[in-house]
Amino acid sequence: MDQTSIDELRNRDVPPCHHLIDGKARPASSGETMDVVSPIDGSILTTIARGTAADMNAAIGSARAAFDDGRWKNQPPAARKAIMLKWADLVEKHALELAVLGVRDNGTEIAMAFKAEPLSAAGTIRYYAEAIDKVYGEIAPTQQNVLGMIHHEPVGVVGAIIPWNFPLMIGAWKIGPALATGNSLVVKPPETASLTLPRMAELALEAGLPEGVLNVVTGEGAVVGEAMALSMDVDVLAFTGSGATGRRLLEYSARSNLKRVYLELGGKSPHIIFADTADLDQAAKVVAAGIFRNSGQVCVAGSRLLVQQDIHDDFVAAVTKASAAMQPGDPLLLDTKIGAINSENQLKQDLAAVETAVHEGGKLVLGGTRCLEETGGFYMGPTIVDGVKASHSLFQKEVFGPVLAVTSFADEAEAVQLANATDYGLAAGVWTSNLSRAHRMVRAIHAGVVHVNTYGGADVTVPLGGVGQSGNGSDKSLHAFDKYRNLKTAWIQL
Repeated sequence: MDQTSIDELRNRDVPPCHHLIDGKARPASSGETMDVVSPIDGSILTTIARGTAADMNAAIGSARAAFDDGRWKNQPPAARKAIMLKWADLVEKHALELAVLGVRDNGTEIAMAFKAEPLSAAGTIRYYAEAIDKVYGEIAPTQQNVLGMIHHEPVGVVGAIIPWNFPLMIGAWKIGPALATGNSLVVKPPETASLTLPRMAELALEAGLPEGVLNVVTGEGAVVGEAMALSMDVDVLAFTGSGATGRRLLEYSARSNLKRVYLELGGKSPHIIFADTADLDQAAKVVAAGIFRNSGQVCVAGSRLLVQQDIHDDFVAAVTKASAAMQPGDPLLLDTKIGAINSENQLKQDLAAVETAVHEGGKLVLGGTRCLEETGGFYMGPTIVDGVKASHSLFQKEVFGPVLAVTSFADEAEAVQLANATDYGLAAGVWTSNLSRAHRMVRAIHAGVVHVNTYGGADVTVPLGGVGQSGNGSDKSLHAFDKYRNLKTAWIQL
């Protein structure tokens, strides 16, 4: 990856983005489109099809037909594996094209996007492809005259609703295991980052995936997402996004066919620093990166900094220094540390959260304002608010932006109490040189992932899932297969 290649791709015209249904690009049945506004400069980049319920139902019908006739699920495991491996290779081959297209669409800094989007997606697809012929059924320990066998079967049609922060990475977390287990899919990309998933699906067709097995429908969540969730022909729904939308999806499941719904709903993750941390300067740099990379638009972002009071002032100063060096800029420049906010609406929400935090008594230490407004894009620098109490909204509510809430604690017991004092439970971080304390904190904190003396970087080999209002089920690892397969018992009298 070099700057010249990035600049060449930056200036390419982007054709209108259509649905991909039954292996063919289709405009919306209504003929309507939606503008794609680039967060880099506020310009209209292209258009996407404004999907209708009829479009979604057509895609679901295509996926159902593909599943029922067995064109994918009945292929030998080795054949499915070969296609998925070829697909991963093609995603890797087109990685820079996909990364630049995605950055123009959602604003993530290119140095992060290249690794976290196409390369991560290719790795995920490859991981699940390799697992296809390595996951066995089971023989139950029954009495001697009975053979009890447990078969793993695909569920049928999977609907996946993907968020705008990392559509390829998170999309692959759902598409990879769902395809590997033999299902057919309909994917609904996010309205403000719709361009890369249809392109990745086209590469799947090029790799040999049968038509109809993977369909993509763009448009508004309130229209096509609702149609997917209310469909009687979708067997499993996998969603990453807001808690409010997650609740609606559960309601739609109850109103339709009681489809299984798996939700990853974000968090308010605590990043806990004890006074005995071996390298406080390194911890400060990791804390800054853990909240401000991708402008804080990361579900596991360490958005609550809990600092032991003995080192509070010095550590906050170190984090402020590290954060001030991470100012936003053009996300298509390789040396940019922080890209753009995804949309103008998200930027307004981020700024409003800071205003509320200060009104409630927080002390603004850094940032808190829009910047680079002359570009026409949507940018906000790293923002730190100190003196945030557990009762404050900034402590309790996910901002999904570059805003860090700082709270001090006296001892380990108070650190645990503060860490668990929200409705969320997605991720956490603990810094300490005391091994026993590290193990105690891992057990005591209510979260799906607890990092120790680091933050982020957990790869596809381990699950990501939340507790509490951070959702249910797990993306990543072999445990993700559990969402997309049924268990069938064969009870055979011998």
